[in-house]
Amino acid sequence: MATIKDIAKEAGVSIATVSRVLNYDSTLSVSDETKKRIFEAAEKLDYKKKTSIRKPDIGKIAIFQWHTEKEELEDLYYMSIRLGVENRSRHYGIEIVTFYQDSFDKWKDEDIKGIIAIGEFSLEQINQLTSITDNIVFVDCSPDQDHLDSIVADLGRATVRVLDYFIDKGHREIGFIGGREMAEDQTTSIEDSREAAFKRYLAEKQLLNDRYIYTGKFLVDHGYSLMKMAIKEHGNKLPTAFLAANDTLAVGVLRALLEEGIAVPDRVNVIGMNDISVSKYVFPTLTTVKVHTELMGETAVDTVLERIEGRKIAKKINIATELVIRNSSF
Repeated sequence: MATIKDIAKEAGVSIATVSRVLNYDSTLSVSDETKKRIFEAAEKLDYKKKTSIRKPDIGKIAIFQWHTEKEELEDLYYMSIRLGVENRSRHYGIEIVTFYQDSFDKWKDEDIKGIIAIGEFSLEQINQLTSITDNIVFVDCSPDQDHLDSIVADLGRATVRVLDYFIDKGHREIGFIGGREMAEDQTTSIEDSREAAFKRYLAEKQLLNDRYIYTGKFLVDHGYSLMKMAIKEHGNKLPTAFLAANDTLAVGVLRALLEEGIAVPDRVNVIGMNDISVSKYVFPTLTTVKVHTELMGETAVDTVLERIEGRKIAKKINIATELVIRNSSF
């Protein structure tokens, strides 16, 4: 594992700055560009380099990222997928152009041979993207598995794995800190498979308590405020375990618990999801479900190249997850 010193050297900043950025210190005033350098350095140093081989010239592949560049800094899950795409493309010697949510219209200035669309897209956006080229793969969503390629991770199944872990450890009061994404039109909430699986599975086990479920946005500050709300509402009857729907929420959850003097994991176990690079550097280090985001990005490049080379039949690829035990749980 790369050290904070390694990341500081790669990003060209101080060790103290790296530590505070990776721990989402809200009192630190640094530019988004500095944060981006640090987060990308952490991901890069965690990435296993491969020997480069060059593919025949197939033209440019475009990444369409459903977040803006600023939003990507707040949800490193999507940054990690993008870096996987970029690293695999570099491995093949393929040129990549990236368009964020607020710059989609700029694609017309580029000669695009294939598209990797990362995130959740509205029907209008999907139609726009598929009108550019048939050589397209969606990552983290599967809008039409009969006709469109997709790379996904089964987060519902991963949620059940975490719940089984909690139950096996003797937990019976289990909370959920989740988030909701909005479609592009900002009028429709996208159903979260983690929250749905959490409710369904605990209901089957007769362990579901709706009062232990809190949802906001997938941001550190929301994890913090939602956990503060749970502490205020439940006091000494606070659940003994919480699943946070992503690691950035979990970072906020840990901060709130430690600020209130609630011992982690002795009093409350916390498990996140995604295993973004910062999970290894927060205190206590975060138990989380590893979603192999770099592999999702790599596989997306291989898949879109197959399309460019003539494959016509759509395929959906499910990337496995694994539970990584660290210090925030027993």
